[in-house]
Amino acid sequence: MKFTKMHGCGNDYIYVDGRNEHVPQEKKPELVRKLSDRHFGIGGDGVIFINPSGEADFEMEMFNADGSRGEMCGNGIRCVAKFVYDKGLTDKTALDIISAGEVKHILLQTEGGIVVSARVDMGQPELTARKIPVLAAGEQVIDEEILVQGKTWRMTCVSMGNPHAVVFAENVKDLPLEETGPYFEQHERFPKRINTEFVRVIDRKTIEMRVWERGAGETLACGTGCCAAVTACVLNGLTDRTVTVQVPGGAILIEWEESTGHIYMTGPAVTVFEGEIDAGI
Repeated sequence: MKFTKMHGCGNDYIYVDGRNEHVPQEKKPELVRKLSDRHFGIGGDGVIFINPSGEADFEMEMFNADGSRGEMCGNGIRCVAKFVYDKGLTDKTALDIISAGEVKHILLQTEGGIVVSARVDMGQPELTARKIPVLAAGEQVIDEEILVQGKTWRMTCVSMGNPHAVVFAENVKDLPLEETGPYFEQHERFPKRINTEFVRVIDRKTIEMRVWERGAGETLACGTGCCAAVTACVLNGLTDRTVTVQVPGGAILIEWEESTGHIYMTGPAVTVFEGEIDAGI
């Protein structure tokens, strides 16, 4: 099986061209776990299959490292756009890519015929608790208490096509994320598990974030998580609507447009290497 290793701010995935590599659907979870293993496989936060689509220019079929299906990946969708453009599968610099039934519109920035970054219209954030989903007494969960490991946190919940809980902290660098993250992910209030963003506000235009992603653990960046974090910051009156999110793997620019309610995410897309592996399928 041929593959391409790519990343957006260190959020790395293995990309497979679904037109040429045919993997039975029932075997994909096992294959994803094998390929994602950083010791015995290629290594990555998951696998993304790039497929033809009748509803958009291409389909992104995204899997987390544990083999579970993911609905959306902000860093991943930028890399999908780079993949199809750099490989000549399209000459468009404005693309529509569908993932789990949701179409995203993407503008590409190129240098020397190669994509270096992309701006994605991520749509409107979903704040209705039952649609995120999160178990709650009210319609929304904004600055609400949650008890995790005997500690009370305050969270704001958002869906960007996938569920997020954003919590604020004075020091995110020293948080024991390996200990705390799994308890958030598996908390009884989140029927479909949760991605958790731990955020420190630096100023009105800059925040620092670490993330624990369901099915992958801590990653160096999370595009949808950055969108959710800025949404939470604005809802809590902590930042402006245009914010640079500093993540361990780099920086992502998030703009929450007031007139339309849409969130725009701009960040890099990088090809690391290409190869071929015996997939054993």
